[in-house]
Amino acid sequence: MASVTDTVRALTSNLVVIRGAGDLASAVAYRLFRSGFTIVMLEVPQPTVIRRRVAFAEAVYEGTAEVEGVQAQLAASAAQAWEIANQGRIAVLVDPQARCLSSSGSHPTLSPAVVVDAILAKKNLGTHKGMAPLVIALGPGFVAGKDVHAVVETSRGHFLGRALWQGSPAPNTGIPGEVHGYAAERVIRAPAAGTFEGIKAIGDQIQRGEVVANVMASGLRYPVVALISGVLRGLLRSGLTVYQGMKVGDVDPRGVRQHCFTISDKGLAIAGGVLEAILAWRHRQPAV
Repeated sequence: MASVTDTVRALTSNLVVIRGAGDLASAVAYRLFRSGFTIVMLEVPQPTVIRRRVAFAEAVYEGTAEVEGVQAQLAASAAQAWEIANQGRIAVLVDPQARCLSSSGSHPTLSPAVVVDAILAKKNLGTHKGMAPLVIALGPGFVAGKDVHAVVETSRGHFLGRALWQGSPAPNTGIPGEVHGYAAERVIRAPAAGTFEGIKAIGDQIQRGEVVANVMASGLRYPVVALISGVLRGLLRSGLTVYQGMKVGDVDPRGVRQHCFTISDKGLAIAGGVLEAILAWRHRQPAV
């Protein structure tokens, strides 16, 4: 009889492991899942996701999460993640070091055909080409053909979503993409280090100068203020520890509430680039 380890390793070429489960990682997971791939996502113990209503990372806190009708469930092990994924859901596993990809004695491991680094840390946190037959990374911090096999451009503009097989994507500018004439102003940041406490909810219409949250530190309350008017598209989960200047919220000046609960155009474009890279690799196009 096959052991649990053998069962977990006997994976089909359809398994994709995604490092990260934030909103852009979730856009990739959603599009690949809808395209017939089996998905396992790896997260940290306390994700600090802003666009929580479109992020499978919420399963770490809630046990389950749903994005546009696709369900995810938290797994306690690699073996359970494989079971969940094969039951028609996305599995989320707390494994920031991606240990599930490396054999450790009798500990069951996953053997995906594809690994996608969607952490978006703007630097490489340990992803390498040896993790899977095809390894794809999102955004700056990677060199295609060296660190990973392919990189997908994440910078807004003409090249957004392109799959690169050589070289690097656009460098990180530190400035959010412009929406309706606003860039850095869209981001809400913590005024001090401490414990975050949300006041407003994602989807609320807010005005410039309105307090959307507080940061509690040493018995003092520091108000977190929106710099522009619009809809509160993202807000950090209450109770998490923040540092001064940390991104804790996101205001969309377009003011469309539905956008807070659906995957963004940017996310779908990036996800399309990942899907293209996988299919090109499978069919061994000349550019690969």
